[in-house]
Order: sequence, then C-alpha cells, then structure tokens
Amino acid sequence: MDNDPETILQIVPRLPGTRDGVGDYALNLARALLTRHRLSTVFAVAEQTAVTVKDGFPIAELSLDSVESLAQRYRHVILHYVNYGYQPRGIPFQLRDFSQQLRSHLSGRWITVFHELYAFGPPWRSAFWLRPFQVKIARNLIDLSDTCFVSNDVIANEIRAYDSNKAVRILPVMSNFGEPELNKFGERSPGRWAICGGTALILRSLRSFQTAQRMIPEIYRPQQLDVIGGSDDARIRNLLRDICQSSPGLSCRYHPEIAVGRASEILRDCAFGWINYFGRGRVWSGMIFKSTAFAACCAHGVVPILQHEEDIIAVNEDALPGPFFITRQKARLPDPQRMPETRENVYRWYHRHASSTQAAHAYAEALA
Repeated sequence: MDNDPETILQIVPRLPGTRDGVGDYALNLARALLTRHRLSTVFAVAEQTAVTVKDGFPIAELSLDSVESLAQRYRHVILHYVNYGYQPRGIPFQLRDFSQQLRSHLSGRWITVFHELYAFGPPWRSAFWLRPFQVKIARNLIDLSDTCFVSNDVIANEIRAYDSNKAVRILPVMSNFGEPELNKFGERSPGRWAICGGTALILRSLRSFQTAQRMIPEIYRPQQLDVIGGSDDARIRNLLRDICQSSPGLSCRYHPEIAVGRASEILRDCAFGWINYFGRGRVWSGMIFKSTAFAACCAHGVVPILQHEEDIIAVNEDALPGPFFITRQKARLPDPQRMPETRENVYRWYHRHASSTQAAHAYAEALA
C-alpha cells in the first residue's frame, strides 16, 4: 500500500478514551486533527487489547514485528511518551527499540509528545536508581524526533539543555471535559465550586479543601460542591460526607465515571475549581499546564484556585489571570467586582493557548 500522507500513526500506552489522561489527550487530538485539518489517525496501542476501532479510529498492533508493516502504511508518527505508561518501572527499552526501528523506515515527520521525561525520587525509591536509564531512553527519543511537544517550560528546558537545536513546542494540555462556546460570564453563583479530574487528584484535592474553606471569604463561601470524574470510590464518598457534615449550608454532589457532555454542563454553572495538583511534592512553576483538571476549569470559564502559590503562569508572556491560590500562609482570590471579567479572561486565555483548535493547528504545522 502506498504511503498515505493524510493518516497519522499515534502511539499510545493504552487504549484511548478509557479515562486515561494521555489516551484522552490523544483521542481529543485525533478528533481535532480530523475536523480542522483532514488528518486522520490510526492508534498503535502498546497495551494488549482486543478492540479494533475506537470512536471511529482504527487500532493497530504495536510490536517489533509490526515495524515494516506500519512503515509501509504511514509516513508520520506522533508518539505520546510517558515512561511509566509503557513499562512499570519507567524504563521502556522495547518502546525505544521499536521507535528507532520504525523511524529508520519512515519518510515523514516524527513528533514526540513528552507528557513526562523521567522521574525524580529519593534514594529509597527505584526512580532514583533507574533514573540514568530513564534519561538515556528519553534522550534517544529526543534524538529521533523532528519536533518535541511539551506542556510546560520545565520539560522544555530539560530538552533544550540536552539539545539546544531541537524544535520544542510548548502547548498546555487541553480539557478532557469539553470546550463549550460561552458568551455569558456574569450569571454564576460565586458559591458554586467544583473539584474535577482523576480519582487520585480528587482525593488529594478534597482532603485539602476542608482546610482551605476556612480562608475563603464569605462572598465566595462554598454553597455547592460538585466532584466530577474519576472512578466511584468509597474514600471520596466518605470524605464528601464528612465535609458536608462539618460545613453547614454546603451541598455536595458526586459525579464519578461521568459522560463528557454531562460534566461540561455542570462545570458551566460553577464559579471556582479547587486543585491540589502537587500535594506535598515540590512545586514546579508552570507544571500545572500538565493538569487536565486545570484545563477543564479554564475551558469552562471556571476560575482555578490552586493549593500552591505561583507569582505568574504564562505562555509566551501571556499571563493567566491571577494565578489565584489558597495556602496555609495566605490567599489570593479574585476581586468580587471583576468576577465576570476574570472568568471571561480565563476562558479566552485557554482558547488562545490550550484549546483543541490551537493544538490541532500546532501539530498540523509541525507535520507539514
């Protein structure tokens, strides 16, 4: 079969569209590339699956034995790299070998999306001892890539420190809960709060939300809390019950395993989103751009309130309003008189830098 320049092979660790952040990103990108640029996608999935089609996109085999077959059918590749997604200890040598062999047969472009590069950890964690191997694999993938896509300056700077001539594009992740068209930002109750994301992020955020409530001004006092996403989890239900019992006047609603459309409807009515992204770990400036929960808030004009402090969060010197946060030491929250304007500015900032339309344009440009 002749090479088809209008079909992209996207390599992912698991079947996309199964509440996996990387897979959801790849699936949303595939939809946007098809809609905006008439570039279709075939997914090559590392984890074994019997599924042959996902949302209209074919699923291909990913193995060393399939290299020649794939190279005959596709010219361009987008590899979604997250080292622990492909190998339990974060050292996916087989993926590296597959990528090097496939790249040597391709006549088109190779893009690697570095959702992660390599891990950091103390000496008592395996990441500390395996980091040299993780670094080596990541650098091998940088070498074979025409362009690297990353979500933040932290990862971009690591790549540039290794290869100052490598083309690196910074693109915050897009929302997994939709991107509605909005034009009214002044009709939301300031007491409507949301916590969204995967199960682990929701748990972490809920635990800190209880403490953070004490520093929320009366005008923004939570009256309704919607918890959106993740798997149905008894720990979350118990936490929500405790929060509601200790917070008179607060109504809590839990929406696990929710459809994207329904999640979007709920978020459209919320004023604030609480995000505890780093937990007790080190705060990396701008790393919040990796968070799909952060993206979902911005895409719906929901003002993200972070559990950590940052002075500025910006892409190409275009700063997000705020950023707003509540820590144990202090809080920065929006001016009540400017809330509609703040919501709209958050929404417009997202569409300038992180929307699926922007992503599709950037990837299509890199593939040209």
